[in-house]
Amino acid sequence: MPRYSYKGRPLKAAAEELEDHSEKLHKALASAGMGSRREMEKLVAEGRVSINSIPAKVGDRVKSSDLVKVNGRVVRLSWKRQLPRVLIYHKPEGEIVSRDDPEGRPTVFDHLPSIRGGRWLTVGRLDFNTEGLLIFTSNGDLANRMSHPRYEVEREYAVRLLGALTTEQMNQLLEGVELDDGVAQVDSILPAGGEGANHWYRLVIREGRNREVRRIMEHIGLTVSRLIRVRFGPVAMPSRLKRGMQEEMAEADVRELLNWCGLLKDAGGDRGNTPENQEPVRTRAAKPDQPQRRSTRPDRQG
Repeated sequence: MPRYSYKGRPLKAAAEELEDHSEKLHKALASAGMGSRREMEKLVAEGRVSINSIPAKVGDRVKSSDLVKVNGRVVRLSWKRQLPRVLIYHKPEGEIVSRDDPEGRPTVFDHLPSIRGGRWLTVGRLDFNTEGLLIFTSNGDLANRMSHPRYEVEREYAVRLLGALTTEQMNQLLEGVELDDGVAQVDSILPAGGEGANHWYRLVIREGRNREVRRIMEHIGLTVSRLIRVRFGPVAMPSRLKRGMQEEMAEADVRELLNWCGLLKDAGGDRGNTPENQEPVRTRAAKPDQPQRRSTRPDRQG
């Protein structure tokens, strides 16, 4: 075997193979962490992307030797079949999920590790006064697949209320309540203990509308005094992850997450599966200040 080789092939032959390899522009940009493929197609259509100083068109392909710019700035494209990076973060109250805030409030991006040739993308959002699990990734397709409303990925919350829900109110939440932006409902809601005026519940929703949990509780006359997201899709927040702490997901867990999303094939795996056919393996979820949920649901099965 020649002294210098790539994957068992002579270096020159490997270099020629990489040069001949091309990829759709919008897919390459998404893999570089610039956004989802759909967002990148829109960016190209708006004339904000160039290849070798020539305005790009939707459907163009790029090679490793091409110079790609977005809004006049060079973008480093990755040509390795590598897994995206995924970071889990326990967001505390008092941080905003935005890179820029006119009010100068702390943002969740302030203390993230640097990422070469791309940027961190959030999977969903949490409002200023909500704490809990926030996921970051370097891959736009993964962020879009988990957070876009059409995929209806579960979000689980621990919510503390001033007052207790009646069985009638719990059934009302399961059936749906009318908000200003349409009907909102929970998939499940379970008591989780409490003392005095404070009562904990665990609930699951499949949307990411602004302040949705708080608004549905206000609709039935109760106030949320604390709200913690403990799970997003198959990813549960580990109990070891305290407020303000972050942890990068291991490659095996990233591969499992991609498989759950049906994206493993694009990341170099053998095939992709849909979430509906996968039973996720979850890490132990973080606990609220009160006991975990009970095993029964009020007038609801499944």
